[in-house]
Amino acid sequence: MARRALPTTAAALTAAAALLLTGCGGGDDSSSDDIKGADTGAGSPSASASHTSGVKRPDIKLPTEFQLTFENWTSSDAVEQAVLNDTKEQLRAGYAAIIADEPDGGDALAFYDTASGLSQDQSWIKTYTGKDLTVFGKLPAYDPKPTLLGNKKTRAVVTYCTDESKAYTRNRKTKDVQGNPKGTDPKVFYTVTLTKNSDGVWQNVSTRAKRGGC
Repeated sequence: MARRALPTTAAALTAAAALLLTGCGGGDDSSSDDIKGADTGAGSPSASASHTSGVKRPDIKLPTEFQLTFENWTSSDAVEQAVLNDTKEQLRAGYAAIIADEPDGGDALAFYDTASGLSQDQSWIKTYTGKDLTVFGKLPAYDPKPTLLGNKKTRAVVTYCTDESKAYTRNRKTKDVQGNPKGTDPKVFYTVTLTKNSDGVWQNVSTRAKRGGC
């Protein structure tokens, strides 16, 4: 059920949700779904991480039943840290849209996506919303590695892993709960391409995923 355990481009996102239907997980460029969220105590939603940039970021809140955690998403380089911060928030925005049943992604996702990135994410989200699915459980995102590209450092690639072992989907109507099929590798390797817009926001251009790549 990886939000980003997806293959390349829109097809990857769609494939990602496929596993989420049967459980959180992505496949070898064939199917997978992610969950976005943040660990918090039951009862109160998790809010977006704060940013030091002058640009006002969307306030993204996730229910406590969906815990998306980020381990060691830090860098001593200020630009790399900015890239990591926006990558995290973009992922959170995608899961927030799934949980809120917003097939178009909502304003927060549009803020963190380029046009191509948003189109890809909408395809991914609809693999959930189109089947009346939401996500819950725990989804740790770990081992992030940012790489800045170009002389002006306005492009970047971030790779990271997720572990979908404790992430699930639930049908909004029937309440049926599913996880990854037996034998599915719960770990998914993601490659996210980003570009810096005129406001200094690092936006998602595309996401690729490889199940079992961690």
